[in-house]
Amino acid sequence: MKNQITSKTVVITGASAGLGRACAREFASQGHNVAVIARNTSALESVKREIESYGNKGMYVQADVADAKALAQAIDKIELELGEIDILVNNAMVSVFSPVSKMQPEEYLRVTEVTYLGQVYGTLAVLKKMKARNEGSIVFVGSALAYRGIPLQSAYCASKHAIKGFYESLRAELMHEKSNIKISMVELPAMNTTQFGFVKSRLPNKPKPMGTIYQPEVAAKAMVHAAKHNRREYFVGFSTIKTIWGNRLAPWLVDWTLSRNGISGQQTDQRENKERNNNLWDPVPGDHGVHGGFGKKSKNFSLTFWFDKRRFMVLAGIFIILTLYIIIYEF
Repeated sequence: MKNQITSKTVVITGASAGLGRACAREFASQGHNVAVIARNTSALESVKREIESYGNKGMYVQADVADAKALAQAIDKIELELGEIDILVNNAMVSVFSPVSKMQPEEYLRVTEVTYLGQVYGTLAVLKKMKARNEGSIVFVGSALAYRGIPLQSAYCASKHAIKGFYESLRAELMHEKSNIKISMVELPAMNTTQFGFVKSRLPNKPKPMGTIYQPEVAAKAMVHAAKHNRREYFVGFSTIKTIWGNRLAPWLVDWTLSRNGISGQQTDQRENKERNNNLWDPVPGDHGVHGGFGKKSKNFSLTFWFDKRRFMVLAGIFIILTLYIIIYEF
């Protein structure tokens, strides 16, 4: 009975592994029906079973988010089976770890099509449906790298910058229309996901997340919270805030710091296998789960996000404490 009253239909792109899969579990654990879209059929079947293990309806559609027509058809198919889509989480991404001088034009195109245009295409596919009902929620998956580019990830950083611009344009339009559609962008830190074993890389050593690392479940909880509110932006992890504000206040200092630490900071001390598969063009076969290989170094909680989603209460509490202090000690 609880699910009949509270359940919504949630669509998550790029959900066969990593953060998208963690989001599928989190939404399902809160009583929602979840449909997942990705390229890896065998992994998608596993995700569907995980969703259904919570007692909810699960569904998957194999599609490449870089194909606007295929993605729109996937959205239509989901609505026919699960009903009106209430929430879309734009999560799908690919990347290439490489110096700019060694990048190929087709690699920039591919990363842009998936990581940027995939979010645009997903939004376009649900927006008309949501506008017709004047309700729904769209979550954009951002990053500290939407504000600050770092070495070796130029294609990914550019795509995250681009989606921030698209999101801001759309938000202003919806506000002008006085729409009830909720949209939010969640800026993420480094995470312990499977992408570091999948990503195409030209680095001599295996790639790794840079800075403070968080488990994907931390970000998944943020996605669920963002989907239910119309807050403009959420920040997960102090490292995200530090990166964004550091770049605003002293970009020259961030340039210098990254020039010294940004290359070595994204590589482990293990040599890379040049023959391993990558997921830039095709999915890596197999079921890879949610987590990468950096669990021992990863945090399971973000105090920054805890304060961020309660910031009005925190500010009100500080105001009350200061007022009481003034009353007691100044009069």
